Amino acid sequence: MGQITVEKNVGGIEGLCVITPAVHGDSRGYFMETYSQRDMEEAGLNITFVQDNQSCSTKGVLRGLHFQKQYPQTKLVRVIKGRVFDVAVDLRGGSATYGKWFGVELTEDNKKQFLIPKGFAHGFLVLSDIAEFCYKCDDFYHPNDEGGLAWNDPEIGIVWPEVVGEYMGSTDHEGYILNDGTTLNFSDKDKKWSGINDTFKF
Repeated sequence: MGQITVEKNVGGIEGLCVITPAVHGDSRGYFMETYSQRDMEEAGLNITFVQDNQSCSTKGVLRGLHFQKQYPQTKLVRVIKGRVFDVAVDLRGGSATYGKWFGVELTEDNKKQFLIPKGFAHGFLVLSDIAEFCYKCDDFYHPNDEGGLAWNDPEIGIVWPEVVGEYMGSTDHEGYILNDGTTLNFSDKDKKWSGINDTFKF
């Protein structure tokens, strides 16, 4: 593994990995390999990615928690500009950590990547003014196969950094802001997901 360091089973959840690339810098800037199939396979991560995606979001945007039901995806996510808090929730029915979550801050500075296997719900909160978010998937997007999990389900208890507010029995942003006063921003569909007790199980 010449160009990456892999921390496996982060948060005690089997399959979740935080990957840190080797960054080669000097006075001119830096260079790094953002993905190497060889290094991944040497780390025991044998995944064939078929699609790359990129999004740009403003501060307070929360996307998720998303998954595909019949066509589940493994994702390798990273941030190329700004700062986000990225979260995965285990929805694998036979897993000893079913319903457990893990989150990691991904930034343009730390250059960490988060590997999320099939069977997880995934989402992120933007903590910087702007964030550009990139991710690889090992299956294509299927628009009629979407599922989701409420971002603030008290049964899961995700601790979103810099978010203040109190659960009001709703999955929208009512009652929540960032600690600098920024309003949380959701898509209409992300306001309507159910909690884990009423959510799809892999």
